[in-house]
Amino acid sequence: MAAAFNVTVGSFVWVEDPEVAWIDGEVQEVNGEEIKILCTSGKTVVSKASNVYAKDVEAPPCGVDDMTKLAYLHEPGVLQNLRSRYDINEIYTYTGSILIAVNPFRRLPHLYDKHMMEQYKGAAFGELSPHPFAVADAAYRVMIKEGISQSILVSGESGAGKTESTKMLMRYLAYMGGRAAAEGRTVEQKVLESNPVLEAFGNAKTVRNNNSSRFDPVFVRCLILREIIIVSTCFVLHHQEIEKYKLGNPRTFHYLNQSHCFELDGVDDSAEYLATRRALDIVGINSSEQDAIFRVVAAILHLGNIEFVKGKEMDSSEPKDDKSRFHLRTAAELFMCDAKALEDSLCKRVIVTRDETITRWLDPDSAALSRDALAKTVYSRLFDWLVDKINSSIGQDPNSKTLIGVLDIYGFESFKTNSFEQFCINLTNEKLQQHFNQHVFKLEQEEYTKEEINWSYIDFVDNQDILDLIEKKPGGIIALLDEACMFPRSTHETFAQKLYQTFKNHNRFSKPKLSQTDFTIGHYAGDVTYQTEFFLDKNKDYVVAEHQALLCDSKCSFVSSLVPPLSESSKSSKFSSIGTRFKQQLQSLLETLSSSEPHYVRCVKPNNLLKPAIFENHNVLQQLRCGGVMEAIRISCAGYPTRKTFCEFLNRFGILAPDVLDGSFDEVTASKKLLEKMDLKGYQVGKTKVFLRAGQMAELDARRSDVLGRSACIIQRKIRSYLSRRSFIKLRLSAIHIQAACRGQLTQRTYEQMRRQAACLRIQKELRMFLARKYYTTLCSSAVSIQTGIRGMLARTELRFRQQARAAITIQSRWRQYLARSSYMRIKKAAITTQCAWRGKVARKELRSLKMAAKETGALQAAKNKLEKQVEELTWRLQLEKRMRADVEEAKTQENAKLQSALQEIQSQFQETKLLLTKERESTKRAVEQVPVIQEIPVVDNAMLDKLTLENNNLKAFVSSLEKKIDETEHKYEETKKISEERLKQALEAESKIIQMKTAMQRLEEKVFDMESVNKIMRQQVLLDSPVKRLSEHFAIPAAKGSENGYHENEEFKVNEPQSAPPATKYGAESDANLRRSNFERQHVQESVDALINCVMQDIGFSQGKPVAAITIYKCLLHWKSFEDERTSVFDRLIQMIGSAIENQENHDQMAYWLSNTSTLLYLLQRSLKAAGAPKKPPPATSLFGRMTQGFRSFPSSANLNVGVLDIVRQVEAKYPALLFKQQLTAYVEKIYGIVRDNLKKDLASLLSLCIQAPRTSRGAVLRGSGRSFGSNSSASHWQSIIDCLNMFLSTLQQNFVPPVLIQKIFTQTFLYINVQLFNSLLLRRECCTFSNGEYVKAGLAELELWCAKAKEEYAGSSWDELKHIRQAVGFLVIHQKSRISYDEITNDLCPVLSIQQLYRICTLYWDDNYNTRSVSPDVISSMRVLMTEDSNNASSNSFLLDDSSNIPFSVDDISISLHDKDKDKEFSNIKLDLELLKNSAFHFLQE
Repeated sequence: MAAAFNVTVGSFVWVEDPEVAWIDGEVQEVNGEEIKILCTSGKTVVSKASNVYAKDVEAPPCGVDDMTKLAYLHEPGVLQNLRSRYDINEIYTYTGSILIAVNPFRRLPHLYDKHMMEQYKGAAFGELSPHPFAVADAAYRVMIKEGISQSILVSGESGAGKTESTKMLMRYLAYMGGRAAAEGRTVEQKVLESNPVLEAFGNAKTVRNNNSSRFDPVFVRCLILREIIIVSTCFVLHHQEIEKYKLGNPRTFHYLNQSHCFELDGVDDSAEYLATRRALDIVGINSSEQDAIFRVVAAILHLGNIEFVKGKEMDSSEPKDDKSRFHLRTAAELFMCDAKALEDSLCKRVIVTRDETITRWLDPDSAALSRDALAKTVYSRLFDWLVDKINSSIGQDPNSKTLIGVLDIYGFESFKTNSFEQFCINLTNEKLQQHFNQHVFKLEQEEYTKEEINWSYIDFVDNQDILDLIEKKPGGIIALLDEACMFPRSTHETFAQKLYQTFKNHNRFSKPKLSQTDFTIGHYAGDVTYQTEFFLDKNKDYVVAEHQALLCDSKCSFVSSLVPPLSESSKSSKFSSIGTRFKQQLQSLLETLSSSEPHYVRCVKPNNLLKPAIFENHNVLQQLRCGGVMEAIRISCAGYPTRKTFCEFLNRFGILAPDVLDGSFDEVTASKKLLEKMDLKGYQVGKTKVFLRAGQMAELDARRSDVLGRSACIIQRKIRSYLSRRSFIKLRLSAIHIQAACRGQLTQRTYEQMRRQAACLRIQKELRMFLARKYYTTLCSSAVSIQTGIRGMLARTELRFRQQARAAITIQSRWRQYLARSSYMRIKKAAITTQCAWRGKVARKELRSLKMAAKETGALQAAKNKLEKQVEELTWRLQLEKRMRADVEEAKTQENAKLQSALQEIQSQFQETKLLLTKERESTKRAVEQVPVIQEIPVVDNAMLDKLTLENNNLKAFVSSLEKKIDETEHKYEETKKISEERLKQALEAESKIIQMKTAMQRLEEKVFDMESVNKIMRQQVLLDSPVKRLSEHFAIPAAKGSENGYHENEEFKVNEPQSAPPATKYGAESDANLRRSNFERQHVQESVDALINCVMQDIGFSQGKPVAAITIYKCLLHWKSFEDERTSVFDRLIQMIGSAIENQENHDQMAYWLSNTSTLLYLLQRSLKAAGAPKKPPPATSLFGRMTQGFRSFPSSANLNVGVLDIVRQVEAKYPALLFKQQLTAYVEKIYGIVRDNLKKDLASLLSLCIQAPRTSRGAVLRGSGRSFGSNSSASHWQSIIDCLNMFLSTLQQNFVPPVLIQKIFTQTFLYINVQLFNSLLLRRECCTFSNGEYVKAGLAELELWCAKAKEEYAGSSWDELKHIRQAVGFLVIHQKSRISYDEITNDLCPVLSIQQLYRICTLYWDDNYNTRSVSPDVISSMRVLMTEDSNNASSNSFLLDDSSNIPFSVDDISISLHDKDKDKEFSNIKLDLELLKNSAFHFLQE
């Protein structure tokens, strides 16, 4: 598979090892053909040069996703690549178009969720990480675009994960093409739920796998390749079902207790049973059919418990005991057939001859075989029925021209004992391997043709001789086996001898030395020895006529439909060869595959323990050989196994010819010149790649190592010279420093002696001075202490006397204050109590009078007038009181200011006095200190002492006077404060009384209004019943004028109308007038609506930043009173108009224009409309009392409204059509917002795919500098295109005056989309997780940050924060020395937002294409793996991909808050409307 290469000392190679298959090491010695290798495990190995393979030391530590990219495509390189990827949970790897899947033996739900399917939808094959979804998507795309049938072959040994891979493929194909709903369920659901059904009836536990598929379904076709067996299907049935089917413990049934395995760890039988039941319902199997299915399965279980013994007749048989007869009767009941007929079909055979019919008994062994044959037949027919039912439920078209077939096929098998089953399985693998080799060879040819290189036919090993050995007719093994089965006396010994004689000279056939009945076949995957003991029995498949007749006569229609009707020609049992039928089915499968384009998925089981994180090299290597992967690699090696793009080739081998890179050649010419200088033969240069023969890559690497070695020697020589010179300079400088230090030390010692002598003299002098000073200080301090004690005692006595006097004065003042306050409070309380009692009495009396007066309308009117006068009087009093209170407050404020200023002056004088006193004391103290102590004791200046005492007393008196003034001022302030509080309390009481009066007045008005309404209704009823109705047309009175707010009541007219007019006359005239007026107004409004729609359908622009169309519509609706109509078509017309205006969703200006109009109109409706259940607005009052009442009533609610907007926006009571119009308008705002946002995303999608990966340039382009500068310019242009797109959208939205909150939300969600797309692409593409790509994306993100800063927060909002995932990921990629970073630093400081799965993915995919730095340390990787395993056990979903949000992130209130600005509200009244519309006479009201 690999050619010899030049092995030198220091080369890194792979060598065979009996423990780990292949081990890497470094060549230590080369002795001719023998080389000595130091392995990485520490041991030394001696091997031949022809038995070692070159190792790529520059291979990524995490492997490559496509093994055709390996520098050395050989067995150890492939094995190491798979192991490296398996260690980081990358279980999928490409080999060209072949997908290799290594079973992780753990759940990885993040790899198979719906979001992952969306990522692979439409992606080019190989663009994203290897995955079964990529294979399924490629097959689906080719079938749709080219109309070619596709087939996906999933192979591998038992336990390799074939079934799970098949389920993933089916799930993706159902996701892509199974969206049509049938009977409430989608085809996707039915396809996915067919798996539990097929697994329940078609899978079983084997020695190698807990869930091994015993049948192989090909969707949308079904092909059964294995021998049909009775599957040990255990259902956890309910108690009623157990009694119904007479079942019991599974251990008591023969067909279930053979394996002695009744429970599986981690499998809940109850949950599996419920899942199967639910799946049966979804795929369309009704309850009666389900009951029949379980009835048949139960009957098969009872059949297995029937045992036979010899009967009374010779060679006859009968049921063994009562237990066997019980199971016989139960099986007959479940099959709904006669028990005697069932016993006869098991124990007898009917032989039909020309003359007569002979009935023959069967011995017990033959009867048991007949029982098993019946069970096998029924179960196989049951499974066929299930498959047909599922296919018909899915909606399979048998006449379809194209299809996608998914084949879950078993792998090559070689055990200690290999029987007829392994023979058939290996025959299938031989056939498929031949097809696989031809497909791989075809792909190689297509690759060479696409690159336009010269190639010749590649010779590869063909296994046609093995296929001829097995299936050639006549003379093949199967033909000889059928011939042996036709003879009654043939045995396996005679069959083996026949094989030995026929194939004794065949190079693929051999006879073991120690056996007389075994034979060995040399398959492509290795030699397999077969035992012929059961070949003849397993090849025989008799069609028992008695079994068919029994089942056809069943009273159960389901059972009778399982078997075809019995024809006249099949009244007796006939021999049928399983081998021949198997060969025919296999040939049919190959024909189907040949007519379709194949795709291959090779499943690998990493260990036989079925445990995660264990990779057994020998086991994996054997599976790769059996799966044909190594054969595909050998075919590639026979041609051009090494393929490098020009950029990669020059980057790796450019150092071999630097002069080629220094020239002005392009990459193709440079690559050709480099290869010519290396004098290589047989290579090819294609359009995009360099193709090298086997061994040429190793030769180039050896020359590259020599160049690097020579360069290293030069570097080492220069470094050693530099180090030696630096050492000499350091030694010379050190000697100079030592000499200087010695001389300095001697000088320091001399100076130290001189300094010590001077210090001794200084110490003696200071000591004598200290003793003298200490004596004097002690004497002085004693005198001062005595004087201080005497003075302190006198001062404390004086202070104590003053404190007592002040305390007495304070107590007296407080007591007098308390007595005065208590007396005043008692008097005040009594007065208030008396006033309250008297006012309550007056109020009750007045209330009684009001109640009496309320019974009549005239009395109510008088009370109303009286109350109006009282309210006016009280209002006048209240205003007067407020004015007085304001005057008092102003006077109080002035007085307080004066008092405060006086107090400040007094305090300043007090401070100055205190300061003078302090200074005087300090001067006295200084004077005392200056006088000698000896002279101070006998001399006392009495005059000075008296003077100071007098001044001290004066100061104390002045201070006391100041304190009294301060107390008086505080007292006056408290009194003034009390007076103001009392006046405020009185004003509040007056105001509360006014409010009570207003409330009472409002209640009276409501009563009057209700009474008038009742009277009007009663008059109408009387009018309808009276005969005066027909005279109504002779009398008519004009209708009442409508008030401004839509209420049509005129109380003054009611009072002044003539009393002689009868009620019938008034009502009839009013109804006719209203009818005529309503018809006219309806027609008029209809014409106005048409004119309005024709106007606003045109782009009538904006005025002062407001959309004219929205303001015009609002004013018209308000004027027409459409909001208050119970039924109107105006709103429907407007909604239809908006819908037709936004049909062209690609027009960004049109979408922005209508987003601005609809959002502004919605804002106006939000401000205006109130529900009909809100309190009714009373009619406008003309009197002073009415106006004041309405003013007080509306004051709290209208306090927040601006004056400028009141003339445009006013609240109206909305009916149902108006509220529905508001809801529809809200939906249109959200729809237009989503269209604008999605349009922006759509424009950015194509640019983001170019911005995630930096354009690659070769090393030659870097050396040439400006010669290839277009790459950087083109890369920068991608990001600049994104900035231009954002600027264009922002300009469009600003020009159409879209509310800032909507612009902010659009760009916030767009930046979230950018974050999701860039981050997901980073995680799915290994070529994006590089250092240079991180720098490239980081530069682009800096441009986006600059754009956010320029757009300002008003429009950008938190857009920059939405890029947190890609920012932190890119920041991690561009960090140097990642191996020194700990796990806590990554999660807490560098990437706190990223999850464990995301960090693990980035760390394992990272590779440095510039500086060849490593990723994080293995300890960090292992910590992440442990945490990720724990999270996968706890969390329901562990997807490492981000989801894009398409929700509506704003509400109507957000729009209202954004538009509710004082300056903007004032602009509503100054908007210039459309001139054409204003010319229409029906719209003159817009000019008001």
